[in-house]
Amino acid sequence: MHVGLVVYGDLGVTTGGFLYDRKLASALREEGHRVTVVSLPWRDYPRALADALDPRVRRRLRGDRGHRGRRDGFDLLVQDELCHPSLVGHNHAIDAPIVAVVHHLRASEEWPAWQTAIYRAIERRYLRSTDAAVYVSAATRRAAERLAGERPATVARPAGDRFDPDITDDAIAARAERDLLEVVFVGSLVPRKGLHVLLDGLARVEGGWRLSVVGSATDRGYAERVREQARDLGIADSVRFEGRLSDSALADRLAASHLLAVPSQFEGYGIVYLEGMGFGLPALASSAGGATELVTHGEEGFLIPPGSSEAVAESVRTLRDDRATLRAMALAARRRFERHPGWDESMATARRFLETVATESTAVPREVAP
Repeated sequence: MHVGLVVYGDLGVTTGGFLYDRKLASALREEGHRVTVVSLPWRDYPRALADALDPRVRRRLRGDRGHRGRRDGFDLLVQDELCHPSLVGHNHAIDAPIVAVVHHLRASEEWPAWQTAIYRAIERRYLRSTDAAVYVSAATRRAAERLAGERPATVARPAGDRFDPDITDDAIAARAERDLLEVVFVGSLVPRKGLHVLLDGLARVEGGWRLSVVGSATDRGYAERVREQARDLGIADSVRFEGRLSDSALADRLAASHLLAVPSQFEGYGIVYLEGMGFGLPALASSAGGATELVTHGEEGFLIPPGSSEAVAESVRTLRDDRATLRAMALAARRRFERHPGWDESMATARRFLETVATESTAVPREVAP
């Protein structure tokens, strides 16, 4: 089977969504399938919508090669739903079955009402232009089906065993006794990830903690604003901006920390929470989205309302002041990681579903663009 895999930019990027896509490509190739990555350019949203009218993009999606229209078409086209604005105008013209890999919906994020209405309309039309979907969480599936109706689908949750952490329960327990509470944020510096909320919350906790911020300045304006925010709040001396780290350096940072705090507005799943749990880190996560499938509030971490700096402060104070609770949560987080399926099992589920879609006709007709 020849599979086209549509992504934005470089598939080698280390963020969770790209890791998922990369693992899926590897799983298909290991079963003997041919995978061609169709890399589309990153654009702002309006420019991406213009690409949805570009015949050059359509030729690439159809598997065309060369200027004379010679074709080596795909048997299946797998599209990262992140690319939906670039694809919404093309899918009706694609002969191969189309499967969307949906990490989370743009329409699930917080936007002004007028933007949310636009994103919902475009994302709905995109989802209805596909034949099937692979969802990373049950929460994402529910959100997508509320928006665009049901399609043939499966849920293949990400794994968190990228690092294969070698840490013992004794080491986790001993780490909990260290005086300074080491908090780590891991994620792209964009508003959705909630770093500004984390900083506001930490500023309410008087001493006894230190924050390491790990992640690329994807939104440079936002990255400058959160640095300035730390200075204005008087906590800059307790916050380290470390940028993007290699896997080995990130593993070292996680192993030396006590709490993984990424209070996002919304997460379709949140691979990073599970990766932190592998090192025995309780997660401070959003109650909106797929993190609720990983974290039980008060057991493996804290689920807080999006935007609540008060809840951030309360959670951090709890772990700073009660090391027995920190130790219990850390060990519970490690047990949760050990129970979770690994990438091999998760990607086998996705691969088998894709093979089925490629060989069986879909029961749900695609929506045709006007």
